[in-house]
Amino acid sequence: MGFRWRGAGGKGTRRPVEPSVLPLRELFSESLAGMLQRPGRSALTALGTVLGVGTFVAILGLTATTSSQIDSRFDLLTATEVTVEDTSVQQNAFAGPAFPADADERVGRLGGVEHAGVYWTVHPAGSSTVRSSPVGADSGGEEIGIVAASPGALLAADPHLAQGRLYDGYLSRSAQPVAVIGAGIAARLGITTLETYPAVFIGDQPFTVVGIIDDTRRKADFLLSVIVPRTTAERVWGPPKGGDARMLIATRVGAAGQIAHEAPTALRPDHPEYLKAVPPPDPRTLRGTVTGDLNQLFLLLAAICLVIGAVGIANTTLVAVLERTAEIGLRRALGARGRHITAQFLAESGALGALGGLVGTSLGGLTVVIVALVRDWTPVVHPATIAAAPVIGLLTGLLAGLYPALRASRIQPAEALRR
Repeated sequence: MGFRWRGAGGKGTRRPVEPSVLPLRELFSESLAGMLQRPGRSALTALGTVLGVGTFVAILGLTATTSSQIDSRFDLLTATEVTVEDTSVQQNAFAGPAFPADADERVGRLGGVEHAGVYWTVHPAGSSTVRSSPVGADSGGEEIGIVAASPGALLAADPHLAQGRLYDGYLSRSAQPVAVIGAGIAARLGITTLETYPAVFIGDQPFTVVGIIDDTRRKADFLLSVIVPRTTAERVWGPPKGGDARMLIATRVGAAGQIAHEAPTALRPDHPEYLKAVPPPDPRTLRGTVTGDLNQLFLLLAAICLVIGAVGIANTTLVAVLERTAEIGLRRALGARGRHITAQFLAESGALGALGGLVGTSLGGLTVVIVALVRDWTPVVHPATIAAAPVIGLLTGLLAGLYPALRASRIQPAEALRR
């Protein structure tokens, strides 16, 4: 504490000099006046924080919203699909066909199975060119994939018929030369109607087209193939090679895991280890993966925006310090201490950060709501995110203004007033 001498009646008395203080009310009013001196620059300075905090709120809100949608709208087709693969070749073992002739019936008897069937890609020993006419065997054809599929596999793919019908168990058991083709394949081969009972020729083998499909909910590659009954393919081209055949199983919701566990034993009770059932992915794992990826990617973007905002605030505050050197010197000469100058500039930068945080929080929350309405989702924003966002803006402003404020506090009154 400083002192000064004051004379009285020839006898000196010592009285203390009151230290200067800066009340909070005056601190805030001076900070507000400093920001309003250049309102345009202050608004641009806060823009970086607005973008950073807004991105932070929007990303966390959108990831929370999409996570809830993954829970409520998880792809039921994937969740009800099981594939069984033949692994006997990898194990160097062979004990008869991996999938018996009655594979569809064996798996169909399991509880929760809707449709099941065996399929594989056919590789004819001769020409695999598909034509719509027996004329010109070596020209005018199309290189099109050929798939052998039992009726159950075709039903499990859940195709949509454009014309005709799917082949049934009778046509399959009697190994009839029939085929189902995709609408794109039909267009390439010039087949526009089934009323004339058109046929396609695979090599020299004719197959009557009984159905044209234009969509499938599973196995989209069926649309690009000529699909023939399994038994017909075995009669014409022989059984599949080891490891080529697979089984497609469509299950009811919630039954896929159990079916994947039971299917190998139902198909090959003597060697279930020769078959590998692939169950659908766990939606909780998928949700965690999607949420984690989105958080890491976009929170990095939010951090970059916050850094840009912090640099903008620091630069603007430093420029303000240089511009207001004379003002700072006058304040110091009138009794303001270094910590008062520091507090004033920290208050200005913190106010800009907090203002940017509030505006960014509002814009981020509004973004989540708009996206949710457009996508017909339920918007989800955690209260902790809303509470933390303005605080992040405030801290960003305080950290950005720390160096300029300390620099301002070191300005000496005499040097400042000489400028």
